[in-house]
Amino acid sequence: MNDPSTAPELFTWEFATDPYPAYAWLREHSPVHRTRLPSGVEAWLVTRYADARQALADQRLSKNPAHHDEPAHAKGKTGIPGERKAELMTHLLNIDPPDHTRLRRLVSKAFTPRRVAEFAPRVQELTDRLIDAFIDKGEADLIHEFAFPLPIYAICDMLGVPREDQDDFRDWAGMMIRHGGGPRGGVARSVKKMRGYLAELIHRKREQPGDDLISGLIKASDHGEHLTENEAAAMAFILLFAGFETTVNLIGNGVYALLCNPEQRERLQASLAAGERGLLETGVEELLRYDGPVELATWRFATEPLTVGGQRIAAGDPVLVVLAAADRDPERFADPDTLDLSRSDNQHLGYGHGIHYCLGAPLARLEGQTALATLLRRVPDLRLTGDPADLRWRGGLIMRGLRTLPVAWGAGGAPGGIKPGTAQTN
Repeated sequence: MNDPSTAPELFTWEFATDPYPAYAWLREHSPVHRTRLPSGVEAWLVTRYADARQALADQRLSKNPAHHDEPAHAKGKTGIPGERKAELMTHLLNIDPPDHTRLRRLVSKAFTPRRVAEFAPRVQELTDRLIDAFIDKGEADLIHEFAFPLPIYAICDMLGVPREDQDDFRDWAGMMIRHGGGPRGGVARSVKKMRGYLAELIHRKREQPGDDLISGLIKASDHGEHLTENEAAAMAFILLFAGFETTVNLIGNGVYALLCNPEQRERLQASLAAGERGLLETGVEELLRYDGPVELATWRFATEPLTVGGQRIAAGDPVLVVLAAADRDPERFADPDTLDLSRSDNQHLGYGHGIHYCLGAPLARLEGQTALATLLRRVPDLRLTGDPADLRWRGGLIMRGLRTLPVAWGAGGAPGGIKPGTAQTN
């Protein structure tokens, strides 16, 4: 892979297992790299930290798919499947200023740091309840029994989805995760069902508002402006869609990284046992940098010809900022391939940069810190079961996460580390 004339093969199952060597090659030899994606769409990949940070904040790179100079074979393949037909396009991931400025200001009135902080006891309650359900078995699949249900139930509670309806949301979200790297039809059907439900729920909340996020979205106003019903539905949808899968992957990837680096896990467990939180807080940031939940930032489209990293990009071209590559750039991070939970100079791009910085980052951090701290405290001898080579990574374009994470504890073996990068996909 050191031969600059031979670019690595991207987006294969082998690549999904460990994309970091390929990204290292691209950073060195082709830092702004044009490639054909599995969908057939051609796009530019931006892999160096400085270029990525510039691109994320460059307003000539629009979030609006209308700026895509898309050929017929690429039509409808650059967003969330089904969002166009379901009239869910008017959310923060698809719009630019001034509409983005107005919507973000309105949503920020409802999705406040205070609301997130007040939600901490509920996140702790959900975390303990999920662990209670499997701790006596001595084994679990941490994705399906822990990392997946925690954020889906948490965001449903925050949005105001009644408890009796939350399993429907869990089913729809599960369909999105299962089909994220495969047929788009399953995802689109789930999006359609979710859209119908959200329309009914918004109508109910208008009649009987509560102390929840959807009621807050409906009530939010700025200089007499309110969210339209379509805007409120789109915002609730994207908070759910973006808010659960990123946290699933943060918890799953984070636990796996700790299993791969037992000395770091032991440091964190000792710190938690001493009643400290500093290493937990820097540790979650390091896990976001080291093997974060979002591999590529969502789509951007050049509104005019521009240059990124010395590469000329034509108007209408799609641009994908590779957060996973930027966050392991040795020009920005010392020993970038080493997990160091105490890393202090850690301005990673895991939640983006600029005006599109993730609105839900405080909630994801709360859930990630709570999940990891509680799991390590209650199941201190956690270990991977089976052959690491049998682990499978989902093959989607934007997100990075494990399909399963089988673990055990108690009698039957000591907690063990595993060599990073040994898992494979088929």
